Amino acid sequence: MENMVKPLIPAHMSVYADKHGVFHLLQSMVSSVLTYQPDDPVSHLISVLQRSSINIPRIMVLGPPAVGKHTVATKLSAELRAVHVTIESLLKDQSELSTQLPVEQRVHQRLSEVDCFNKGWVLEGLPQTRLQALTLQQAGVIPEHVVILDASDDVLLERREGKLVDPVTGDVYHQTFIWQANDIIAQRLEKGRGPSEAQHLAELQLFRCEVTGLRSAYQHVLKIINSDQPHADVYQQGSHPQNNQSRADVYQQVLAFVRTRHCSRTPRILLLGPPGSGKSHQARLLSEKYKMVDVCCDQLITSAAADGSSLGEKIQSYLDDKQPVPDDLVLQVLKRRLSQVDCSSRGWILHGFPRDLQGALSLQESQHQPNRVFFLELTDDVCVERVSLRATDPVSGERFHAVTRPALTSEIQNRLETRPQDRTYAVTHTLNQCRTHTAALQSVYPDVVLIDADQDPHSVFEALESRLNSV
Repeated sequence: MENMVKPLIPAHMSVYADKHGVFHLLQSMVSSVLTYQPDDPVSHLISVLQRSSINIPRIMVLGPPAVGKHTVATKLSAELRAVHVTIESLLKDQSELSTQLPVEQRVHQRLSEVDCFNKGWVLEGLPQTRLQALTLQQAGVIPEHVVILDASDDVLLERREGKLVDPVTGDVYHQTFIWQANDIIAQRLEKGRGPSEAQHLAELQLFRCEVTGLRSAYQHVLKIINSDQPHADVYQQGSHPQNNQSRADVYQQVLAFVRTRHCSRTPRILLLGPPGSGKSHQARLLSEKYKMVDVCCDQLITSAAADGSSLGEKIQSYLDDKQPVPDDLVLQVLKRRLSQVDCSSRGWILHGFPRDLQGALSLQESQHQPNRVFFLELTDDVCVERVSLRATDPVSGERFHAVTRPALTSEIQNRLETRPQDRTYAVTHTLNQCRTHTAALQSVYPDVVLIDADQDPHSVFEALESRLNSV
């Protein structure tokens, strides 16, 4: 829907529509009509518009057997007053005809009912495969949040063996993980009736085989949470250790995640920061996980200079003279790239431009304004240390680092070269220029998010990722 609408309207209208979520709203309305097929589409669309300002939960809780899906989903549905849908509830009180339907159709049928439409839903344990996920998506079952709980196979097996169930409420406990402090409840707990060990292992193997596909299917609305949290605040009740804190920690992480409203705009991310702050590395990580297009301005300029076009020849003349390429030429290359279908549909991460106030203003005046801006902060000393230890393989063009990414072989190591711009004096000069423009750039982007880049790349990525959907 979004890609069908955008090319038909002027650039300034496209920017407005994207900023205010018009494309997403249209997509939601059409999807809702096709999903529920109401007798009165106009009244239905009015209700969709009224609901658009309310965060109606649509949540999937997935994971391997014995990871704690049921406990989390039960608490979540109670907290959010949403309908808790499980495989068991789909089969309960169903007619013989409906039980013969594929599970995907039963899910679609249940989530299309009035209570799920009005109150929202928490779907536990489904889909189990990537094919099921794609089938549900095609049927219009689109979650706002997907949580995958995970733990090691040993932990899952231990939980299965110690599972206890309250026959009155159906609540799940564990002999050493979640014990019930109430003596009356504790005395009536029964050994959990679950799948056999062989079934457990088969379900576990299925999850391990399918988890990559599930993560791919829901990558834009996904949070993976370690369900094997460190035990804290453990105390004894008779001979039974209780640890509600561990599961509470998991649940609080899930609750915090599902309470975030996902930004519906196609991500157009701008990474700013001094040389050595890790912009290229973080752009690559974001691109790999979220399938956005990694737009490195320096690489674009180099490619354009080599394509033999008249624009490329102009750019090449500046590169030959070792002069900076003017912004107007850079923007021509940049606009051409950002207008391509992959950038329009999947979003992009731009780094290497703009470098100063004029470049930022020119980008803002185009139809390719970023809607998320991050500034990777790093001190000059650390910048110089990082950049001066970089070296490039003249054969492959790959960049290596003496500490964070050493060459794979001694043969590669021996042929590495340090680029002139990576030498200490050149880095210091570039840093001085960068610092003079930092305040001006941040004034153009008042909503810029500052990220501490003086930590390991994984921690920087987590910081970026945590803010990706809240900006």
